[in-house]
Amino acid sequence: MSYSDHLVYPEPRYHGARGEVNASFRPADTPPEISSPGGSTSYLATHESTGGEFGLYKAELGPRSAGAKTHFHRAMSESFYILSGELELYDGEKWVTGREGAFLYVPVGGLHAFRNVTDEPMSMLMLFSPGAPREEYFEQVAEVAQRGPAELKEFRIRHDSYFAEDLEPGTT
Repeated sequence: MSYSDHLVYPEPRYHGARGEVNASFRPADTPPEISSPGGSTSYLATHESTGGEFGLYKAELGPRSAGAKTHFHRAMSESFYILSGELELYDGEKWVTGREGAFLYVPVGGLHAFRNVTDEPMSMLMLFSPGAPREEYFEQVAEVAQRGPAELKEFRIRHDSYFAEDLEPGTT
């Protein structure tokens, strides 16, 4: 049995005979959708633009940026690819340092967190699969956090983000 005998591709979803023109291009100089003193987020591929297949975002974190505390997702995996700088990544057991070219895959349900503890900015790609409408989360989480812990917890759960600090003792 050869290696290729084990390859299983998904069922075809396109049934045309010749292909079609349907690609989308984002020029490198497109400004980020979200900008703040602490960083920026660019929407490279959204839930809407990929039909829910995946979401791909470029995030830039400023020096000493808090990032995200320990959490998990019930409906999607999350991956991180470091483009430049350094990022501390929590893999569910320990903090590891990601530098340019480092990659962390977090399966559904996997605990993870990230933070920039350096005096330099950093940038990364974040991939969510399947795609989810993360844009509202990115755009509103800072503002919702100002409303208090109860509203923040409800907002996070609505966006498939279960933070350790929000969980009742003994629950997962």
